Amino acid sequence: MAEPCTYTARWIVPVSSAPLANGTITIDGTTIAAVEPKGVRTPDVELGNVAIIPGLVNCHTHLDLSGARGKIPPTDPEHFTDWLKGVIAYRRGRSPEQVQEDIRDGLAVCLRFGTTLIGDITAGGASWDAIVEAKLRAVVFEELIGLNAERVDASKQQAIAWMTGSESELHRRGLSPHAPYSVCKELIVDAGQLCRDRKRPTAIHLGESRDEIELLHRKRGPFRAFLQSLGAWNGDGLADDFHSIMSIIDFGQPKLFIHMNHVAPSARIPRNSTCVYCPRTHAAFGHSRHPFREFQACGVRVALGTDSLASNPDLDLLAEARFLHSIRPEVPCDELLRMATLTGAEALGWADQTGSLEVGKSADFVALPLPDREDDVYGLIFEEWSNRDRRTMFRGEWRTASAASG
Repeated sequence: MAEPCTYTARWIVPVSSAPLANGTITIDGTTIAAVEPKGVRTPDVELGNVAIIPGLVNCHTHLDLSGARGKIPPTDPEHFTDWLKGVIAYRRGRSPEQVQEDIRDGLAVCLRFGTTLIGDITAGGASWDAIVEAKLRAVVFEELIGLNAERVDASKQQAIAWMTGSESELHRRGLSPHAPYSVCKELIVDAGQLCRDRKRPTAIHLGESRDEIELLHRKRGPFRAFLQSLGAWNGDGLADDFHSIMSIIDFGQPKLFIHMNHVAPSARIPRNSTCVYCPRTHAAFGHSRHPFREFQACGVRVALGTDSLASNPDLDLLAEARFLHSIRPEVPCDELLRMATLTGAEALGWADQTGSLEVGKSADFVALPLPDREDDVYGLIFEEWSNRDRRTMFRGEWRTASAASG
């Protein structure tokens, strides 16, 4: 068994406590044995001009769309259903082998940038095997779609089969009734109950487009035409509004509400809920200013995701936080880093094991190169000067180049 090893770096940033200049972190096997100020312990390894930050947590992506980079350009908000048609056409044109290649390519990108925990939404469990083989934790959400009776019944059986499947120490299952325009109330309820029974999270896209409001309130607008073109229209099965969706999914288990671009911060958001904000995807579609600070002021947890490469340039979760800093500089950087790490671990149900650098937690961290200049640690971390040469430790082992390249 390997002896404990103590690392030092220019900065240790635990997230759950104050940063330590030239501090140390001691790893014993797969776990963190100590996080200490400079001088308490003699280091074994000097990592130099880097900040050691917790492994990054990407709460929302669709790895199966990793081959769509540049092929389905985001539209303006008024033509969102046109983009959805492009996504559907892309998926229908991919063979199973191509889908697996896309998933592995997307995973390699996530690993390269320092993701150690991911929430992936998959169709038919497509990403499960590739994720299990990778060196990271995950919640894999089976995507459910169904408005008409036949599709709803099939999705219910699909959900039961998925949630009764085996898990591993590092990989868990969840369900994602897709969105207000693609699942009926009944399917949302059943998904929530299944996740409650197995103490697993539920994820649903909510308020991504303003046209969802018109669909739910008045049963008309672009989404109705979109659904009719697919032969999937069933107005009687739709929820009445966002609040009713949040209410019927409230079974106590963790809930991820993806995007929330057009949900009022005053909404009665259930306990143990997280708004997952994808800043660069939000910007790519030209949405109005996101209300994430208002959600936080109301006590709602806000974590970060990338969405897929159909709307995101690179799946780099730290780049999401840096971009958010560039457009909302008034938000404290320590809060942004928490949103990219510990808050995401809380959202996905892994905060007891990862998301911060604390004694007893898994040794998951990124050694992030810093600019060679004087500044506070957050000014250094959030400067967009380089994405190269990040090194990632996962469960006490450095990821190799091959592990991060697929």
